[in-house]
Parts: sequence; C-alpha cells; structure tokens
Amino acid sequence: MSTNFSTPAEIAKAASDAGAVKVKYSIGKLLVLGFLAGAFIALGALFDIRVTAGLPDTWGTLKNLIGGAVFPIGLMFVVIAGAELLTGNMMTIPIALHDKRVTIGQLLYNWLWVTIGNLIGSLFVALVFGVWAHMLTAAPYDKATIAIAVSKADLGFWPTIASAIGCNWLVCLAVWLAYGAKDIIGKIFGIWFPIMGFVAIGFQHVVANMFFLPAGIFVGAPVSWGTTIIEWIGAFIGNAIGGWLFVATAYWFVYLRSESDAVRFNNEAAKG
Repeated sequence: MSTNFSTPAEIAKAASDAGAVKVKYSIGKLLVLGFLAGAFIALGALFDIRVTAGLPDTWGTLKNLIGGAVFPIGLMFVVIAGAELLTGNMMTIPIALHDKRVTIGQLLYNWLWVTIGNLIGSLFVALVFGVWAHMLTAAPYDKATIAIAVSKADLGFWPTIASAIGCNWLVCLAVWLAYGAKDIIGKIFGIWFPIMGFVAIGFQHVVANMFFLPAGIFVGAPVSWGTTIIEWIGAFIGNAIGGWLFVATAYWFVYLRSESDAVRFNNEAAKG
C-alpha cells in the first residue's frame, strides 16, 4: 500500500542524494540560490518582528510562540521554492560525505559559497526592507529589533555554540521531515513545527542572525560588528555540530552505514 510519506531509511537515501547533487553546483548557482535562502530566512525573521513587536509584554512567552508560528515561512520557501541554505546543507552534505559520495573539499566549497550568498541575502532584506522601506525604523519595531540584537550579542561565545547545536538539530529535522513528505501540505507541516519550536525556545541560527544582528545595528543597537562576527562564528560552529552529528551522522549510522561498507568492500574486491 502506497503512502504519502517516506520511511526514515528512504529519507536518509534522499538526503544523501541531495548532498551529492549540491556539491556539483557552480559558484554562480550557489551564490544565487544562497542569496535567495538568506533573503527567505530574513523575510521570516522580519515577519516575526512585525507580528510580535506590538504585542503587550504581559503576554510573556506567548509572544515567542506567535513569532515561532510565522517564522517558518522562510524555510518553506527554501525547501519548496528552491534555495541553498547553509544550515540545511550542514546535514545533507555530511550525510553524503559519510556515504562516500562527496569529499571534504566539496563540502567546504559548498559551505563557503552558500554562506556568502546567505549573508548577502540577509543583509539585503535588513537594509532594503528593514531600513530603506522603514519596516524596522519606527516604534515599536526598532525597539524590538534592538532588543533581539542585544540579547544575541550578550549571550556569549560558548552559550551561543550550545544554543546553536539545539537550533540546527531542529532545523535539520525540519528538512528531514520535508524530504519525507510526498506532497506540499506534508512538507509545510514537516517544516512548520520544528522551526516554530527552535524560534519559540530561542535557539541561535547563524543565517537568521545574519539578519537580526545587522538589522539591530542599522536601527541603533549598541552592538559592534566585531561582536556580531564572533556571534556568527559561534552559531556556525554550533549549527554545524547540530546538523552533522545529531542528524547526518546519527541517521547515516542507522540506515546507510552497512550499505556504504558493502559498496566499499565490493570496490576493494574489484580492484583485487
């Protein structure tokens, strides 16, 4: 009997297939798709601020839940419309690497150009929509943007890494569930709940923070670019650990390792 979703083993194979394809993209393609992904995530973050900034503080953490409920549009655009997001690639390419379908050099090539594209897209939304279109320059949006930027800058390097691990564990599970869905509604719901969870919890996402921190600086947050870059580095490291170790490595070990070992054994035997 057919179903509208894949098994975990089938998802693992699909993720490995995706990683093997992504490393073959040209620099131009990675930059364009990376720009789109950075912009999409930034638009989700902008949506979050515009919806929650005017809510009363007495609502407490309900504001976080509401923001989390609207933020996922960014990843929906990335997965369904098509774009290259660094944090998702921190799962798909490592699982293909473990599956011996890509090299570490190909992984670094993809991550480098996707990171640059994501940063340009995030800065574009922060500057053009946040500042030039005055989406974040007036009250209460400027105050909310500054508060977010300051809280991220003040978190500290090691707590940022720890928080970012939890973030990309959830983000990559969202991508994983989207790969498992065979219709668009299934993909939307597969993405929605894990992303809503990471935003409501307050985890650190390196690409989202490529929007939040510069947007805060642009509207007057007392945060330096040096502190911002250090925060990005911590979030990058934690996101890489969360996506690579807790999703790619775990599911490769469970579902693909024996198959990879069999292929390697057959190749060695053929070489004789």
